[in-house]
Amino acid sequence: MSAPIFRTALGEERFARLHPMLQRRFGVSLEAGYACVGRGTMDSIRRGPWWTMPFLLIGRLRNILVADTGAQVPFTIENYPYLDPFGRETVTFVREYRVHRRPARFDATMVLDESRGVVVDYLGTHQHLAVDLDLDVDERGGLVLRSTEQRFYEGPLGFRFPLAFSGSAELHENWDEERGQFHVVLEVRNRLLGFLFGYEGWFVCDFPPTVDAPSRLKPVRHERRF
Repeated sequence: MSAPIFRTALGEERFARLHPMLQRRFGVSLEAGYACVGRGTMDSIRRGPWWTMPFLLIGRLRNILVADTGAQVPFTIENYPYLDPFGRETVTFVREYRVHRRPARFDATMVLDESRGVVVDYLGTHQHLAVDLDLDVDERGGLVLRSTEQRFYEGPLGFRFPLAFSGSAELHENWDEERGQFHVVLEVRNRLLGFLFGYEGWFVCDFPPTVDAPSRLKPVRHERRF
């Protein structure tokens, strides 16, 4: 079996610079034989001005973005490894929030494009949007993730998605020694409209043994193209 996709994309030297708790969290793989299930609270979930709502509402239809806002919002994140129908090792990144007791999901599945050594993040329930991820490690041993090129796929249709009509994400995740918790901050921005969506929160993780992902976390449709 292949090495964890994040370790491969970062390389052994940079992966070793991650805090040990981040190494465990992003070491999820079939080879490792465990998943990572996080539970915590978002201190804040924010969105941009009213004119950003069309982007968020369209994204919500396929669990690509969350249009709700709130403070002290309970959430879960579930990272499970599995083999997709094309034999590629895949890791789920499914987040669920309960704003005003209503569940909202932000679905993603991540695959390593071995030819480029890049993690590709398929967004939504149907993997319509494929996003290349630029990964790095900060001075605290935290993971820094930035989205770069995006491509849209539907049936035979496939094209590079213009960033003017989408958002670029930047995520920082660290381990807080004092609190004994993971801390995560995400911002999604559009080149023209500015800030679209963001959150900041804290969570703890369990690492249950697994050899597959529950069907409820897998996308409805898998996309072959990177």
